[in-house]
Amino acid sequence: MAPQSTALDPNTLKPYIDPLPLPEVLKSTGFKPDPTDQKKSLPFYRVAMQEIHQKVHRDLPPTRMWGFNGTSPGPIFETRSGQGLLVEWANELPLKHFLPIDHTLHGAEADKPEVRCVIHLHGGKTPPASDGYPEDWVVPGKSLLYHYPNNQASSLLFYHDHTMGINRLNIYAGLQGLFIIRDEAEEALNLPRGKYEIPILLFDRFLRSDGQLEYPVSGDPKSPWVPEVYSNVMLANGKLFPYLEVEPRKYRLRLMNGSNARFFRLSFGNLSPMHQISSDQGLLTSPIKMKRILLAPAERVDIIFDFSQHAGENIILKSDSFDIMQFRVAATGTADNSSLPPTLKTVPRIPETQAIKTRRLTLDENMDKVQQSMGMMLNNTPWHMPVTEKPVINTTEIWELVNLTEDTHPIHLHLVKFQLLDRRSFDVFLYQDKGELRYTAPAIPASPEESGWKDTIRCETGQVTRIIVPFEGYTGRYVWHCHLLEHEDNEMMRPFEVIEAHS
Repeated sequence: MAPQSTALDPNTLKPYIDPLPLPEVLKSTGFKPDPTDQKKSLPFYRVAMQEIHQKVHRDLPPTRMWGFNGTSPGPIFETRSGQGLLVEWANELPLKHFLPIDHTLHGAEADKPEVRCVIHLHGGKTPPASDGYPEDWVVPGKSLLYHYPNNQASSLLFYHDHTMGINRLNIYAGLQGLFIIRDEAEEALNLPRGKYEIPILLFDRFLRSDGQLEYPVSGDPKSPWVPEVYSNVMLANGKLFPYLEVEPRKYRLRLMNGSNARFFRLSFGNLSPMHQISSDQGLLTSPIKMKRILLAPAERVDIIFDFSQHAGENIILKSDSFDIMQFRVAATGTADNSSLPPTLKTVPRIPETQAIKTRRLTLDENMDKVQQSMGMMLNNTPWHMPVTEKPVINTTEIWELVNLTEDTHPIHLHLVKFQLLDRRSFDVFLYQDKGELRYTAPAIPASPEESGWKDTIRCETGQVTRIIVPFEGYTGRYVWHCHLLEHEDNEMMRPFEVIEAHS
């Protein structure tokens, strides 16, 4: 951890003097042939990864970051379900990294180039060659052309770096942004839209008093990796303590946790109620009234908040004891013609009988002699071992995620969306000692806010988390991993391969 003398005390800064930045919507620069049908053409985007200097607060000097097309978070993609697009991800970063690389980590050895990138569209149903496989990175001066078919329902996705061994550093430096898919069914609901729909990417960072990023290290210069990073500053769309002027009416806030490790427990003011209408992969069956929302890294929610009850007030969005941003509610505004319908979407629950296979997979932690974490693993298997999970295309499986560690892990599967079945406490010591699974409490079914389609699920300590997963879309090699980025970079990631039925 950085010495306290160099740490910024955010309470010394005047809050709510910078407006909340709203990410620019990307515009395509032309058309290129569809790789699946040369007779068709798709919108083409070029997005450059660059080193930038960006102010996070009026009273701090610009912070060195890495961003996309000159900003961090990057600009926002807006597209429609079924409208494919092509993106050239161009690496225009410097040759030297400005954050501490741990060359003892797999994939980050000293013989690898310091700066390398590959982009993953998180939540995207994407062909394997465009998914951002962690070893498919490119160095500065090179680029990748990726195809996103977007054959999926309306949802809030995000794009971010996924490079083996330094993913946590590249994202911490700023390489992430939002990606919205829209469809007609959602638009027919008449939810708040246009300037009343606000994307907010939340993350914490450790800032020094000179306004520069600090990435915490272990104290061992040969092995600087740390198991988790919790920082001193909460940023919304890259700003510290921003404000947003709103009218006294309903707004749709599209929230995402882009932190390396921090969980957010979001609330408004003195626990003013809000309505959650979506989770990772789109709309829920109906709105759920909430006073607090828990967001693990990589999870997304959409909420409807009605500011009409707070005309003329200032309301703070907070997470636990941290104030994040201020909403300044005008005394009057235009008429609100938007709706919050009682039913949003039909989300059929997948019956367990549909699964053709159940896999029991452990979440493991390796400790050294003084009980310091040496790293995490999935199913006690390092990354480079042969693929052991080979689901068949167009079949459904149940994955039982057995958490043997003392952490909550947000587990993400690429390509697919899935549903949470239940969580259930078990005797950890018996499992570790004899490999026997003995449950110690009844199963807890999915709560309403987690009963929609997910792509990232919280696996609580001492519990078995069961998900049911339809493997649809494409055959090929993908990955599943913990989305605590320090864990992912230190072996808590494994490949899986979707195969043809006759393979």
